[in-house]
Amino acid sequence: MHHLIRFLPLLFLFQACGTDAASGYSTVAGIDYPTLWFLVVGAVFTGYGILDGFDLGAGAWHLFFRKEESRRIALNAVGPVWDGNEVWLVIGGGTLFAGFPVVYASLFSAMYIPLMLFLFALIFRAISIEFRSKEPMPWWRQLWDVSYSVSSALLALLLGVVLGNVLLGMPLDANHEFTGSWLSFLNPYALLVGVTTLALFMMHGAIYLTMKTEGRLFAKVNQLLQRSIIAFIILFILTTLYTLLYIPHLSDDFRSNASLFIIPALAVLSIANIPRLVTKRKYLSAFLFSALTVGLLLITVAIELYPIILLDSSGVGNSITVYNGVASNKSLGIMLTFVLIGGPLAVGYTAFVYKTFWGKVKMDEHSY
Repeated sequence: MHHLIRFLPLLFLFQACGTDAASGYSTVAGIDYPTLWFLVVGAVFTGYGILDGFDLGAGAWHLFFRKEESRRIALNAVGPVWDGNEVWLVIGGGTLFAGFPVVYASLFSAMYIPLMLFLFALIFRAISIEFRSKEPMPWWRQLWDVSYSVSSALLALLLGVVLGNVLLGMPLDANHEFTGSWLSFLNPYALLVGVTTLALFMMHGAIYLTMKTEGRLFAKVNQLLQRSIIAFIILFILTTLYTLLYIPHLSDDFRSNASLFIIPALAVLSIANIPRLVTKRKYLSAFLFSALTVGLLLITVAIELYPIILLDSSGVGNSITVYNGVASNKSLGIMLTFVLIGGPLAVGYTAFVYKTFWGKVKMDEHSY
């Protein structure tokens, strides 16, 4: 990785650092542009999963808090960061469109209804956070509490459903257009991945809330955290067994290259370390391992898919890969330059915000 970082600044002066004879694409440190852009898109969506994952999980717990003060504290725990976290989703969509326009077109047209539901949930979640404390009436605040919690849980579930369908594959024709029914997205595997994703985010969010709360609310969150850890581990085991038994193409690369097993092995160890750290009340370390778990699981997904991005489940051979769904070589070179500029700025801004609002939640006149 340090070799890649050392060579990347040369993109400011040159659009290419070499050419891969097999693919015909320019390379950076031996990695061709389509593969490099695949890594960029994966990194951005991993960042989104880690950052927005915990505030979606925290929102899904919202109705479990009965008192008005508890709900306000939980809301203000994510208040300063939730909108910044969602910026990574926008960046992810932009990088996918810029780097793999064929994938973007096929995926968004095929999953139109799930993604529209995702968009509506995203809108209602945002307005719930902003509108909740505008009026003092109990019914008003309860309305937006329900909207906030349900939309947060629905977003996490839909993200998992989309991921499950990407892993499973979908029927595509020669033009890479979806030929199935939208109801096919509600298959058992996708729903299982969706529920597992929701459990992972709720665990991630509960760990975050333990770092932001005190007193009786902290005790309540700690109880919920224990339950979420158990639920996630059970669902993770079920999803893993289902994948190994009924979707063998996802483990082909691991069987052909035993060294790749280090990634899922590290993911399992990371998951196992979370309850140990929670028991010792090392919540920051538990949160970091929870974030690491999200990252390692998505890296496992990337290994399972590459070089395919959207698998043609019909078996005809119309899958979209990093090579037949990618933008032009010149476009990738130019966009990688923008990544070098915008990436550090986005990371720096995110780090600054989290450092500024670090610590326990303190209520004041500017709180939600």
